[in-house]
Amino acid sequence: MPKARSNTTVPFRRVDIHAHTQFAAFEADRKAVIERALSSGTAIINASTKLSTSRAAVALTQEYHEGVYAFVGLHPIHTTASFHDEQELGPGSQPFSSTGEVFDPAAYRTMLAEPKVLGIGECGLDYFHLADDTKAKQCAAFSAQIALANETGKPLMLHIREAYDDALDILATESKVAGDVHFFAGTIEQAKRFLDLGFTISFTGVVTFAAQYVPLVEYVPLSMIQAETDCPYVAPVPHRGKRNEPSYVAEIVARIATIKKLSLETVETALLENARRVWRLPC
Repeated sequence: MPKARSNTTVPFRRVDIHAHTQFAAFEADRKAVIERALSSGTAIINASTKLSTSRAAVALTQEYHEGVYAFVGLHPIHTTASFHDEQELGPGSQPFSSTGEVFDPAAYRTMLAEPKVLGIGECGLDYFHLADDTKAKQCAAFSAQIALANETGKPLMLHIREAYDDALDILATESKVAGDVHFFAGTIEQAKRFLDLGFTISFTGVVTFAAQYVPLVEYVPLSMIQAETDCPYVAPVPHRGKRNEPSYVAEIVARIATIKKLSLETVETALLENARRVWRLPC
């Protein structure tokens, strides 16, 4: 096991609850990106997409005494073979092919025993590529991860795309735990259903440049909001068109404060407490 690095003594003010610093996009400067976040008072939770990125996220937690955590899970697009291009992933993204992976509860159960692994995800449903066998495989993997969450008591980090109603029906029937709906882009009515199930709603950099998110941010109670970058994707203003990184979550928190007409300090404090409550953060 690598020796844990000493991280900054700056107290944490923010949490990027959904990053991907274990991805190849950060291969050249990963340490600098993480240290930049930590020194700015931003803790990081790296969400995972399959077995290999889950193991990489867990390995990163072992390099830092505090401030770097992980979710482990199987993303719905990795349950089948499919191609994902820049049009789908956003400007500056690197296209990739998913080969299809079957969820392995035993492997993920082992990783969930690590103290800095805080939840399961990102998991859920993504109907952007809806081939004949897509829905059945995604639903099976989603249900298996919900079952493991119920078993371990770990919260869920959800990825839902063009499938909110199906996901809500599954969660209402099967899940005994809550968590967060990552990169929420549904309706206010769908947001209410998630809130009623106890899930928080997280917002990304799109709130800094897309006006259609304003009513959603206004609607969701501050006690049920979280902030995320989804880096390396969807960088907020003023970093649009560049690779995103965890320290940029500060821009998202500031925009939420503006929309809510609240002080930055009030929103920072509330979102930090939300993250601590939902993920049982040890920092």
